[in-house]
Amino acid sequence: MRTTYMAKPNEVERNWYVIDATDIPLGRLSTVVATILRGKNKPTYTPHVDTGDFVIVINADQVKLTGKKATDKIYSRNIDGNPGGLKQISAGELRAKDSRKLIELSVKGMLPKNTLGRKQGMKLHVYGGADHSHQAQQPKTLDITDLI
Repeated sequence: MRTTYMAKPNEVERNWYVIDATDIPLGRLSTVVATILRGKNKPTYTPHVDTGDFVIVINADQVKLTGKKATDKIYSRNIDGNPGGLKQISAGELRAKDSRKLIELSVKGMLPKNTLGRKQGMKLHVYGGADHSHQAQQPKTLDITDLI
């Protein structure tokens, strides 16, 4: 009989990682961050348990948009549920206005659309500059240029 390992929610060990987004394509950055948030990079990954780590993304202002995504990729939201309430913004405008929101939308779109996915999304911290307020957690710097 083969036994398998199943992670228990109170026994998960969480690490903190810092990722520098300077000149990294948005989609490549988002897939790596979403994988770490879900815990799929660990041997203890269990689909129904949050086994992921915390991720800090710095220099979000310098994330790279390849091709014509800066003008052609549109983010839409409906404010009041009526057709007149539809607001649209291009990825380039969103990066100029609030680059943190651009990365958050991209990563959270790759997480599960349920309670577990929302819990995993709360472990993402994005900063526009090189400074962050999580020095007390002693985060490890993760170089993702070799992962992409």
